[in-house]
Amino acid sequence: MTATLTPPAADPHSARAAAVPRRRTRLLALPEVRWAVAATALFLLALPLQLGGAPAWIWGPLYALSYATGGWEPGWEGLKALKDRTLDVDLLMVVAALGAASIGQVMDGALLIVIFATSGALEALAAARTADSVRGLLDLAPATATRITSDGSERTVAVEELTVGDTVLVRPGERVGADGRVLAGTSEVDQASITGEPLPAAKEPGDEVFAGTLNGTGALRVRVERDASDSVIARIVRMVQEASGTKAPTQLFIEKVEQRYSLGMVAATLAVFAVPLAFGEAFSEALLRAMTFMIVASPCAVVLATMPPLLSAIANAGRHGVLVKSAVVMERLGQIDAVALDKTGTLTEGTPRVVEVRPLPERGLDGDELLVLAAAAEHPSEHPLARAVVDAARERGLELPAAEDFTSAPGVGVRAVVRGRTVEVGAPARLLAEPDDAVMALAGELEGSGRTAVLVVVDGGPAGLLGIADRLRPDAAVTVAALAALTGTAPTLLTGDNPRAAAHLAAEAGIEEVRAGLLPQDKLGAVREWQAAGRRVMVVGDGVNDAPALAAAHIGVAMGRAGSDLALETADAVVVRDELAAVPATVALSRRARDLVVQNLVIAGVFIAGLVVWDLVGTLPLPLGVAGHEGSTVLVGLNGLRLLRDTAWNRAVAEGVG
Repeated sequence: MTATLTPPAADPHSARAAAVPRRRTRLLALPEVRWAVAATALFLLALPLQLGGAPAWIWGPLYALSYATGGWEPGWEGLKALKDRTLDVDLLMVVAALGAASIGQVMDGALLIVIFATSGALEALAAARTADSVRGLLDLAPATATRITSDGSERTVAVEELTVGDTVLVRPGERVGADGRVLAGTSEVDQASITGEPLPAAKEPGDEVFAGTLNGTGALRVRVERDASDSVIARIVRMVQEASGTKAPTQLFIEKVEQRYSLGMVAATLAVFAVPLAFGEAFSEALLRAMTFMIVASPCAVVLATMPPLLSAIANAGRHGVLVKSAVVMERLGQIDAVALDKTGTLTEGTPRVVEVRPLPERGLDGDELLVLAAAAEHPSEHPLARAVVDAARERGLELPAAEDFTSAPGVGVRAVVRGRTVEVGAPARLLAEPDDAVMALAGELEGSGRTAVLVVVDGGPAGLLGIADRLRPDAAVTVAALAALTGTAPTLLTGDNPRAAAHLAAEAGIEEVRAGLLPQDKLGAVREWQAAGRRVMVVGDGVNDAPALAAAHIGVAMGRAGSDLALETADAVVVRDELAAVPATVALSRRARDLVVQNLVIAGVFIAGLVVWDLVGTLPLPLGVAGHEGSTVLVGLNGLRLLRDTAWNRAVAEGVG
């Protein structure tokens, strides 16, 4: 065990989250956001003036400017789409808004424009944030590296100048400059950004290292085996970009229906106007009938039948710690039929803890005495395992004596004098001067149960072992069972950790299928494999190494507290409070929203059909048509708002657990 030169972090989660520097696009740098802000501001200026009884010449121009600023872009894109013989939904909404204004419903039309402009701005912002995080990921790799020249001298060069076969020196505390293999030196390297392993990995000659990972206290000489453009970090960036780009464009189900419905409505409106006119009906009467028909058959009612349940579900999930990024995501959550879970930071807490203290009886120390000596010796160290040992002693309320003559050997462990006794703490195989069958058997037992075995040597003789592990979240097993019940298929564990630790934790969580030792491309390959088989996969993860799989999955969910920037921005939903049990509850809430959407579509369909028949067979007064149309909209809206209540979330939690 070694001490690293990394400054101590009060919270390991925040340290991991800070691994990728943040590059943020300014909000107002996006034109979609600027136009949406302008349209909203103009609308908010006009509305109180209109409601306050001000003359129309005051608030009318403000509404007109709101229409122009919020509607010109979707209108223009819709007109361009018409050249490809595609009727764009946004264009229909602009036409509907203008139609509302033409019959005096100026405020309603402006509100519709503002809603659509805001939706477009949010989509643009989400895309920009993802691009920011992908670019920021490249900052994990250092800009320069120390190359060892043929005459043995050192030269600082840009990492782009490194070629396969070069030898680089990685000093303590530096980031590795290129993917390669250790030629000389021993150390421990934190490679959580690549593999997701919670603990630094020991490195010695012959071991592989990755660009962007953080070296511990030992110096390493590394032979470069890949160009900078082909490093694992660079490939993660490419995989995220490709997965995001090839993911099929998503629409709400109702938007797909609306395309055909709207085309039919336009054709029917023209027919309702032209046919009576051809048979001698007065122009004004034919126009009024057609306008009434267009209003009562408008797709707006159908759209509004869909959005309130989904938006209410998003708001309710947000109140309970789950950020769902769009209505499309909320709808897709209810469609999943397979789940893949990451291990470290997702199923586990992401922080190593001492879970077993095993003193050797012949040394005469009990568990607390063994832990005091080990923690006192480890106290000066900043290694994650050292912090775990010290934290365990403090949790038991043990007082730690001062340590003297502290030393640390990379890849071996620490040594200190505590209460006049020489204490060594580290890896069993490296601390033992001679093989000890009893110690190695006990170490094998701990490692066989998924623990990291740490040996404590006192005055030259083994005194006991500590078992350290990343603890399973308290709600992990319940969550796994709930997801299995919701999808009809048991979740799969995808992890970069070693197979033995992964299998042990999977057994604790109730997971049968385990894929361990995976790099980011392997996780992405697993998702692609399931998708090729027709599965709709939800991936739940937290690290940079999960980002390609999160981007490619039907739904990607990131754990918020320990999540890297890239995972948080790439994911479709974020569990902000880090409560794993909220994931199945959100899936159940999505399915409840889908049921309400069906109810609303039935209600809207009955109203539309009744009003259309009345208009075609008899004479439907325009005010009554508007009232009927608006009444159905209000009714379906109120029905959807039922998902705002806490009882809706409680029911979703019960359905998820049950």
